Amino acid sequence: MNTGIFISFEGIDGSGKSTQAKRLAATLRDLGHEVVHTREPGGSVGAEEIRSLVLEGDPDRWSPESEILLFTAARRDHLEKTITPAIKAGKIVICDRFADSTRMYQGISRGDLRAVVDQLHSLMIGREPDLTVIVDMDPAVGLSRALSRQTSEERFEGFGEDLQAKMRAGFLQLAQEFPDRCEVINGAQDMNAVATDILEIVKARLS
Repeated sequence: MNTGIFISFEGIDGSGKSTQAKRLAATLRDLGHEVVHTREPGGSVGAEEIRSLVLEGDPDRWSPESEILLFTAARRDHLEKTITPAIKAGKIVICDRFADSTRMYQGISRGDLRAVVDQLHSLMIGREPDLTVIVDMDPAVGLSRALSRQTSEERFEGFGEDLQAKMRAGFLQLAQEFPDRCEVINGAQDMNAVATDILEIVKARLS
């Protein structure tokens, strides 16, 4: 049986990563691959219940420490119920956000808690994606796009452009920290150009 591959998409809010993750999933299915397209927080019944707790409501609803615990709990359920079974079955898992988002949002941008995030990740998750696509975007443009969606899940967008700027810098630093799995894509390009760049990287990993 073929071993599956785990691909995550990361980037600031409004970077276009969710659209690109969806496009990649559709393209790979058209090419004959079995694909599981999922998201975080969420991706399993238990994790989706936690999603509403952390993404909705007042920006100050949770402390960074509480958020780390909630996201880790959601991720553990997601890993057990969705990601690991799919990979063992030889499928391609495409996940919209994973642990890197927690490293950025709660670990760096909302406090100096990166060591706590990494410790919990090591204890409870113990798995990194095989490939992480970081869609890079100007923070002002990304935030404008994110707020224009007008959904109830805008708690983190409510922290403003300063957080998005910290996030962007953090993701670019993360790409240097994990060069073997992280690939940075210019999200300011035309959407089709972004999709083409991503597909080329993924095909190289699958070959």
